[in-house]
Amino acid sequence: MADNRTVSIGTVDPRTPAIVTLIQELDEYLGPLYPAESNHLVDIDALAKPNVRFLAAKVDGLYKACGAIMIQGKDYAEVKRVYCSPTARGLGLGRRILVALEAEARKEGLKLMRLETGNLQPEALGLFEAEGFVRRGAFGDYPADDPHSVFMEKRL
Repeated sequence: MADNRTVSIGTVDPRTPAIVTLIQELDEYLGPLYPAESNHLVDIDALAKPNVRFLAAKVDGLYKACGAIMIQGKDYAEVKRVYCSPTARGLGLGRRILVALEAEARKEGLKLMRLETGNLQPEALGLFEAEGFVRRGAFGDYPADDPHSVFMEKRL
């Protein structure tokens, strides 16, 4: 059966009310999964900084998924806040957001993307692995001994 929904992905201000709602949904999902010290979330204001490329997917005109990269100098882009609303799961939006984020990193001349995600999110881990991310050790300011963190990277 063909899906006739219109999907578009583009840059958006993370302070847009519909995006704030998506981020709140993500926070509500992650909050009970992990202890506070294992939630390495960036807030809306950090996502609006000049070194961030924040993208969102609209389905039939409504924001349903989002994701960002934080450009860490000339070294790498860190993937943050990849999320798809449960009402739009199965449309491949997470994959499409990741592909678009990779294109943004390439436009910036970066050769590496990194991320931290949780070990209790098998869907996210599966998506990242399917898109070519491989596990690695801790990076940046993340604690190396957090039992819930999974660190990954992808060479571009």
